[in-house]
Amino acid sequence: MRIALLSYEYPPETGFGGIGSYTWHHARGLAALGHEVHVLAGARTPQPFTTRLEGAVHVHRHWAGDRVMRAADLPGRWGWWWTRQRLQNAWSMAQGLAELRRRHRIDLVEAPECGAEGAALPRGRGDPPLLLRLHSPAQLIMPFYDVRAGDRWACAQVERRGLRRARAVSACSRFVAEATEAAIALGRPAEVMFNGLDLDWFDACEDDDAVLRRLDLPPDRPVVLFSGRLERRKGVALLGEIAARLLSRHEVSLVLAGDDLFGHLQRDILPALAGRRLRGGLHPVGHRSIAEIRALVRRCSAFLLPSLWENCPYAALEAMAAGRPVVAARQGGMPELIEDGVEGLLATPGDPLAYAEALDTLLGNPARAAALGRAARRAVEQRHAHTHTAAQAVALYTRTLGG
Repeated sequence: MRIALLSYEYPPETGFGGIGSYTWHHARGLAALGHEVHVLAGARTPQPFTTRLEGAVHVHRHWAGDRVMRAADLPGRWGWWWTRQRLQNAWSMAQGLAELRRRHRIDLVEAPECGAEGAALPRGRGDPPLLLRLHSPAQLIMPFYDVRAGDRWACAQVERRGLRRARAVSACSRFVAEATEAAIALGRPAEVMFNGLDLDWFDACEDDDAVLRRLDLPPDRPVVLFSGRLERRKGVALLGEIAARLLSRHEVSLVLAGDDLFGHLQRDILPALAGRRLRGGLHPVGHRSIAEIRALVRRCSAFLLPSLWENCPYAALEAMAAGRPVVAARQGGMPELIEDGVEGLLATPGDPLAYAEALDTLLGNPARAAALGRAARRAVEQRHAHTHTAAQAVALYTRTLGG
């Protein structure tokens, strides 16, 4: 089968989120099963259609710079940043796919709903069918951001257009499938297929010690790791109180790895530590490369994810793949990803004391933490291996083409 995966996000140039991670692992899984895989990704500045072969995956990048893109920039002048990004994504992806189809035959196109990559694709006779993958619909996550009312409405309309053009829909959790149906009324069931992870790639040996020395972390202290953008949806407002309780009780390093785009470190986290007698230390290390994050995940004693809204996050998947226990919120798609008390610990959403107590449990009982980590690794091997999830997707692709 000849499959095109559309995603503005794709590492390394534009690989800053979970959708880019999903596309990268999914492309490798499909290629490992013998399919011809083309990834059409975006770019940060206008550039013509380019192609390179990454292993067995054909990676194409394109970002239009024509007058339609300039017209689509207009909502940005009103502060409608989400709508602008989706309009430009939709147009640029449509132009890029047209060029891709001039060079290669494509049987089926998959695109995420978030980003509206499929909103402007043609759907006439002879056009490949579109499958939309639900990750984090803007209508569900925009309440966690400072978004103008007009931007919220217009952005949702662009994403809905993509959903209406799809012949089939998949989702990476039952939670997001049901929440999207309730908010948008898809009119068709979304097939639930978890995100996949290339475990051979993840397990590849690297010099983790060199990474840790570069980050200047105390070598003899346990590490509790938070990895992700420091933003409201990720529970960053809770991190100050969690850090204060954790670091006053334990001689550990709490590492925050991720972009702080909104100044939460200075506004919410550091003030909570002021005047406290701390045994441990806080280490905000900012945005880090994929290799550095893998090293940190393998080094940590526990992984912290206090998000207010999550679906099937790669941050948690990678920690589980490393055999590390995850402390996350009992909300969204997390109970589908982690069986509480077996593969990790789930805490009451929004309660910093609950997270601190869960971390107390893990740091005070290394044997239990190790057992949870081993179970987490088995869960990833059984449910999230990239060829396993790719095979599920191929079955859906085949039914879609047959329909």
